[in-house]
Amino acid sequence: MGRSAGIGTQRHSIVGSHGMTLAASSTTRPGFNERIRLIVRGVVQGMGFRPFVFRLAHELSLAGWVANTGQGAIIELEGESTNLLRFQARLQTESPRLSKIQSLTATQIPKVGEDTFSIRPSQSDGRRQPVISPDLATCLNCVQDIIDPQSRRYRYPFTTCTQCGPRYSIVLRLPYDRLSTTMDQFPLCADCQYEFDNPRDRRFHAESISCPGCGPQIALWNYEGSILAQREDGIRKACDLVKHGGILAVKGLGGFQLWVNARSSKAVQLLRQRKHRPTKPFAVLFPSLEMLKQHCLISSKETQLLTSSAAPIVLLRRTDPSTLSSNLAPDNPYLGAMLPYTPLHHLMMAHLPTPVVATSGNRSDEPIVSDEQDALERLRGIADAFLVHNRPIARPVDDSVVRVLSGKPVMLRRARGYVPTPLPLKTLSDSNNNLPCILAVGGHVKNTIAVTTQDDVLVSHHIGDLSTAEASMQFERTVSDVLTLFDLTPQAIACDSHPDYRSTRFAHQFGQQRHIPVIPVQHHHAHIASGMAEHGLSGSVLGVAWDGSGYGADGTLWGGEFLICDPSGFQRIGHLRPFPLPGGEICMRDSRRVALALLYEVFSERVFELDFPPMQSLGHHLTRSLVAILNKEIHCPITTSIGRLFDAVSALLGLSQVASFEGEAAMALEFLADREESQTQSQPYCIPLESPSGSQGPWVADWGPLISDIVHDISGQKSPSEIALRFHHALAMLITDVAERIQCHQIILSGGVFQNALLLKLSETALTTRGLAVHTPQLFGPNDGSLSLGQSFITMNQLVQQHPPA
Repeated sequence: MGRSAGIGTQRHSIVGSHGMTLAASSTTRPGFNERIRLIVRGVVQGMGFRPFVFRLAHELSLAGWVANTGQGAIIELEGESTNLLRFQARLQTESPRLSKIQSLTATQIPKVGEDTFSIRPSQSDGRRQPVISPDLATCLNCVQDIIDPQSRRYRYPFTTCTQCGPRYSIVLRLPYDRLSTTMDQFPLCADCQYEFDNPRDRRFHAESISCPGCGPQIALWNYEGSILAQREDGIRKACDLVKHGGILAVKGLGGFQLWVNARSSKAVQLLRQRKHRPTKPFAVLFPSLEMLKQHCLISSKETQLLTSSAAPIVLLRRTDPSTLSSNLAPDNPYLGAMLPYTPLHHLMMAHLPTPVVATSGNRSDEPIVSDEQDALERLRGIADAFLVHNRPIARPVDDSVVRVLSGKPVMLRRARGYVPTPLPLKTLSDSNNNLPCILAVGGHVKNTIAVTTQDDVLVSHHIGDLSTAEASMQFERTVSDVLTLFDLTPQAIACDSHPDYRSTRFAHQFGQQRHIPVIPVQHHHAHIASGMAEHGLSGSVLGVAWDGSGYGADGTLWGGEFLICDPSGFQRIGHLRPFPLPGGEICMRDSRRVALALLYEVFSERVFELDFPPMQSLGHHLTRSLVAILNKEIHCPITTSIGRLFDAVSALLGLSQVASFEGEAAMALEFLADREESQTQSQPYCIPLESPSGSQGPWVADWGPLISDIVHDISGQKSPSEIALRFHHALAMLITDVAERIQCHQIILSGGVFQNALLLKLSETALTTRGLAVHTPQLFGPNDGSLSLGQSFITMNQLVQQHPPA
């Protein structure tokens, strides 16, 4: 970070080397005693920031005080002016590793003659910013405490300090103090209070600390909620249940997990049956990095992610052979892996020196359960027992999921460890200091919400699919919680343009109740805008938005789009050739129907002569019935979806006919192609780009020759993996073809299809070798979890254009 300017009466702004804005004065008087006030904005609460300030002030012989505020922290300092300058410089370069100072304003104020420095109670300044830390994985010092028999926190599952433990999942209101968290019901004992008050202790002003004598406790319940065991005995008996093939519901940091022995195929299959999750991969918690390396290949970047304070689930390539159950991730070369990130995890892994499935504690398609009484009801029939604790969870926060794509970590599910870290809206904040507050409510699947706060945008934790009543209620609770916690009053609400999304209906109700405008945002424009917001792009970009489907401006289902976008608008310059979906929404999982529709478009009645896996699976009668509705165009919505094209090719190659979870067919095609990619130079199939005759409309990428060639190769018994690889190359070349015609230097690849590592690598390689700058959403991911960010960014820019700053 940049060094601060001097101190005086006239303030001005400086931009530090990490983009931090500094405001300081233009004059100093070395050798003179002076007093200054520093206003610190950023993520500085729950990070040990105030204890750091306290120690630094004492080291430099400065008097004054520090306090949390709704926007960060306020510091008043009095002392020799040279030391005041040193303090500001070291504040920026030596502040706690996980803190993020966004701006620092220094103002000279009258001296008051103080001779001590103190930490004062938090101040409410009427304005709140997203200043609270995410939940942090257990630090090495606290791990040492729980394994050291001489420590008074030996084997205590709620051990924390200023550098680790719960933050966002326990805070009830801001500023962040113990009385403002769910820990307020656990008064500190004398020993903990001494640590809290001792500047030399690493638990100095650590708001979440406790010990076995004054803090939360563990209990093991049966399915009726009766206590089977408590404390250490409860942990031991819970682990014995897992060892013997049982299913254990574990209340963790941000909600429940379901645990089974990852080496027991019988236990894993039982969990699949009870959770109605036949093939979707399970995440695995490993006792140690060393054991993880026995089962997965892991790069240095993936190691950094796994061992970071965020400690997400990371998708890793599996090794073969492995002693883990084969049905953890059927037909999938990757495994979602994580390491212990709470003291309870570390203690249980000591009892269970073996990997365990640690999947979200919920029913299929429902949000994660966070309350123990609720768990007894919603996880009844799934879990055999419940390991619970009495520290309330203020809001459910699921595990984050990250995959390294093209050498970069890309978020697939953003939650614990990353939320609520805000994103600065650089391109807007530079020109307007009074931006409106926007609430954006995201899409229907992988839902998140976003709110803008002055010059930041805060994207919520993953909420999930809004297809159940429980998910819808959680969505509404999250909206209320975020607005209340940060004391925000939206001036507009943004939503997807699809009229039937649950989030869209909520937006219109909310807007009507609050008398604020509702601004629909086109789905694929939001995908590209999320990348623009993350990477700070303000001009025009070529956006390639490929996904399963999104409501188009013409009322059809888009999903294979080429858009010229700026922060407030877009132009559709190209798309995949439209095709019908026989039966409508059922095609989202039934790949056979999509394959049949494409074959019928290419081969017409000759489709009945083709004996391919989709028709074999459908059967003669259903095939004829579907052809009939295709002929009559009955219940056959039109789409341009690349995601559905993936499904069709996957079905043609016999990989996936009916998917049990979103993306299953496309994943199978990626994994098949990936086997071939390192062994051969593949010639891509052709997807010609055609201009509509006699019109100025968008280009159309014709998949007809592609399907015809694939049918020819299948009939010629070409290798399925080679066909899959040629298909991926064809899509990468299509992107390159459009980019070369447009001559737009900035390109954003977004949408769920770009979670495909092979396609992303091929596309980026082809584009960068031509000198083009390629961006993908990383911090928020390319899937629908980033829609709320894109919606808020577009709406903000539209409102600023309508009401520019004076």
